[in-house]
Amino acid sequence: MANMNIWDDLLRCPITYELFDDPVLAPDGHTYGRHAIEQWIRSHGTSPITRQPLSIEQLYPNRAVKELVDAFETLLRQKNYQFTLDVDVKKRERRPLFQTIGKTIYSAEWLKDNNNRPEIVILKIDGARAKKEASFYVNLSRHPHIIRTFGFVYDRNNPDQNNSILLLQEYAPEESLYELLQNRRTAPDEKILIQIFLQIIEAMICLASNHVVHNDLACRNVLIFRFDENEPEKNIVKITDFGLSRHSQLYSMTSGAARTTLNIVPVRYAAPEVLLSNTASEVYTEKSDVYSMGVLMWEAYSRGSFPWANIEDDNDVIRAVKNGDLLPKPSNCSQPFWSIITKTWSTSPSNRPTFRELKHLLTEQYYHPGHFLYLS
Repeated sequence: MANMNIWDDLLRCPITYELFDDPVLAPDGHTYGRHAIEQWIRSHGTSPITRQPLSIEQLYPNRAVKELVDAFETLLRQKNYQFTLDVDVKKRERRPLFQTIGKTIYSAEWLKDNNNRPEIVILKIDGARAKKEASFYVNLSRHPHIIRTFGFVYDRNNPDQNNSILLLQEYAPEESLYELLQNRRTAPDEKILIQIFLQIIEAMICLASNHVVHNDLACRNVLIFRFDENEPEKNIVKITDFGLSRHSQLYSMTSGAARTTLNIVPVRYAAPEVLLSNTASEVYTEKSDVYSMGVLMWEAYSRGSFPWANIEDDNDVIRAVKNGDLLPKPSNCSQPFWSIITKTWSTSPSNRPTFRELKHLLTEQYYHPGHFLYLS
């Protein structure tokens, strides 16, 4: 396992410290993740290591590193991502850090090869769909903006884990985006928010390409791993809590399933078609997630405010959304970006952008010369 840890370190992007997804080689002799280095170049125009001038056109795919990453991930899959409780890892305390219906999170620590290993938590998932939900976390956790899941944890005291699964995940050292916003007197600068939105959208593009619907996209489910107001391109956020992803192709409806968070619809973030019929799986799509992304962006601009806070009854919120009512424009949101947000709230899903299109809209506006003259 020690040798695998060395490879794990060598195959990480020097900007994000995440396992390479799309490695590219630069003239400075270093390999980077494509998304991270392109963002860096747009902001700085130099190599992050040598500080010499660097352009996107000078980047080339590093196929050798990509093959190494693929081989490394294959080896991990063959090992079944397996850890044993109280042998490889242990809970630091019996009391959980967080608990909700169907999910419990415990602070944890490594018992072997502890040097330079990331901080961790143990996620316990309960319910009839626990195994499928756990597999979802593991299969998509290599994306730099999706919470990293190291693998399954075997509990020798509970060998028959049919309806209860333990997962080992990385610990977010900062907090959730919601908590960050709530703890501030003012919302972060718009440039910082857009960088965060783009990272979330990158993760959602990954989910959509794997036919997965998150269906609980909100600031509370975005974790902060690095936050620097002076250098927003260094900020790192990751999405988590896919407990409501029951309508993806990775899930099948289970009759008589125990009630868990899988049964809950987040009304104040949900698209009209979801509110009209929360029983038909076809209404949960990438476009319903795009609608929720718009609410998330509104929430971030509004410093974590509760959507539709002026309406107490959820049924009245449902009526407002069905009628096509929109959340009010935050005063710190510039008109060009507000126009993009409102596109995500089109009543008809077909009129909403995909996540790839949303990324293009935000990126085009963000890097438009002189854009921030529009800021209030």
